[in-house]
Amino acid sequence: MTARHRFALTDWLACAAGGAREPAAVAARAAGDGLLERVAAAGAAGHVLDFDDTYAPGLAHLSAATAPAALVLGAELGATVGAALAAYAAGFEAMGALARTCHPALYDGGWHPTAVCGSAGAAVVAARLQDLDTGRERRAIALALLRAGGLRAAFGSDGKALQVGMASAAGVHAARLAAAGAAVDAGAIMGARAGFAEAFSVATSAATLDAMIEAADSAATAGQAVAENWIKAYPCCLQTHAAIDAALALGGQPPPASEITVTVHPVSRRAAALDEVGDGLQAKFSIPYLTAYALLRGAPDLRAFAHLDVDVAALARRVRVRTDPALGAAEAILELDGRAAARVTAPRGSPANPLDAAALASKVRSLAGEALAGALEDASRPAAALTGAAGL
Repeated sequence: MTARHRFALTDWLACAAGGAREPAAVAARAAGDGLLERVAAAGAAGHVLDFDDTYAPGLAHLSAATAPAALVLGAELGATVGAALAAYAAGFEAMGALARTCHPALYDGGWHPTAVCGSAGAAVVAARLQDLDTGRERRAIALALLRAGGLRAAFGSDGKALQVGMASAAGVHAARLAAAGAAVDAGAIMGARAGFAEAFSVATSAATLDAMIEAADSAATAGQAVAENWIKAYPCCLQTHAAIDAALALGGQPPPASEITVTVHPVSRRAAALDEVGDGLQAKFSIPYLTAYALLRGAPDLRAFAHLDVDVAALARRVRVRTDPALGAAEAILELDGRAAARVTAPRGSPANPLDAAALASKVRSLAGEALAGALEDASRPAAALTGAAGL
C-alpha cells in the first residue's frame, strides 16, 4: 500500500463517518445485522455524501466499494489495520483496471460504473483478506460480476449510495463463495458470448482478469489508479467541480449579467444532468444550481445541501449549460453575456491540482471531528478500531 492509498482511505473513512447518519445509510443499517448487511451499510455511508474520492479515467469511486469490504470484513476476521489496508489497496487498483477498460461504454449505456465494477473490486479485497490463491481469486471476481449492476437513474436519490453498498456486499459474498469451493469459468463470465462484455457492451476479455490481478499485485509499491485519483474538495458530483471553481474564480460577486452560460464536456452534462431540483440531494447533480451557489455563497460545503436556497435557485434559472467535446472531461468555461469570464482546466482536488495534507486534515475534521486522528498510523491495531472510530 502506498502513501496515496493511505491518503485516499483516510478520506473515505471521514466521508463514512460523516455519512453514517444519512437516511440511506440508516436504512441500510436497519436492514440487518449480518456481515453482508454491515458491509452494505458502510458502503452507503461512505458514498452518500458524494464527497468520496473518484477515479476519473473510469468515472468510478474506487474506495466506495473496496474500503467497506476491507474494513468490515477485516474486522470480522480479526485482521490488523495493515492487512486491511493492503487488501484495500489491491482491490482499489483491480477495480480501477476494470473501470478503465469499461469506460466510457458503461457510462454511455446508463450504468453506474462504481456499482457495476465495485462488486469485482470488493471481491479482490475479500479474496486477499481470506488469503485465496490466484485461481480462487479469479473465480471470486467472476462470481461478483454475476451480480454486477447499478443505474445512473439513481443519481440524486438514496439509490445511488445504496447500490454502491450492495455492490460491495456482493463482492464479499462472492469471495466467500469462492473460498468455500464454488466453481465458475472466470474467463467465460468476463468475456465470452453472453458474458459480462456482451451484456454491458464493454471491451473486457479473459485477459482483463489477468490485468486486474496484476494491478492488485502492484498496489504494494505503486498504483496507476491511485495516481490518477481525485480527493474531492466539494461534496457533490465530480463533474460539477470545474463549474464551481469557474464561478469561484469571479471572486464571489454575483454577476449583473442577464445571461450566464457554462460550457462543459458532454460527460459532465450526462453526470450532472439535473437543472430544476427539488431538494439538496438532487442539487448535488445540478450544474446550474451549483454554479449559482458558488457565485452567491462561495464554495459549497455539507451545509449547502441541507435545504434548497431560494435565491440560489432563482439565479440557477438564468444559468444555461452547453457542451463541447473539445473540452477536457474536467474543464468548464463560464461566460457572462457571451463573454468568457473564467476557464478551469484542473479543478481543486484533481490529480493536477491536488488537496494537500493540511486540506485533507481539515476535511477529515469537518466530517469526523477528532475521532479519526492518527487512525491509520499503527498498522498493528485491529481493523475493528477503524470501523469503531468511523461509527460503522
